[in-house]
This record gives sequence, structure tokens and C-alpha cells, in this order.
Amino acid sequence: MYVYKTEILKVGMKLFSDKANESDVEELDELINRRVSEGWEFVNYNYMATSSQIKGAFLVTFRKEQ
Repeated sequence: MYVYKTEILKVGMKLFSDKANESDVEELDELINRRVSEGWEFVNYNYMATSSQIKGAFLVTFRKEQ
């Protein structure tokens, strides 16, 4: 049986595009590597833009055996 953990990783302000940039991806990599070092297994991520398309976030899911 697994325990799941989902985190929200907010990204920088976007003025002309709602897409993630290199800085956002670096932060995502840091979060994944940090959680993996704590024993969590990376499961999935999803990029979610806000309705105003100014700021978005990654939803990142990890799991660990209970």
C-alpha cells in the first residue's frame, strides 16, 4: 500500500505566455530530487495555468510505501 503526497509548486509571473520556462523547470527538478532523497517516488506532474494566464503552478505527486 502507498501513501501519496501532492504538492503545489508555484511558478514565476508570466507577462506574454502561460508556459513554463527554464527557471520553472529547474525549480521542479529541485523539488523532485529533494523528495526522492527523502524516500518519495515521483509519480506525476501537471502544469496548471491560471485563468488570468499571469501565474501558474505545477501539481507534483509523489508516493511512498507505507
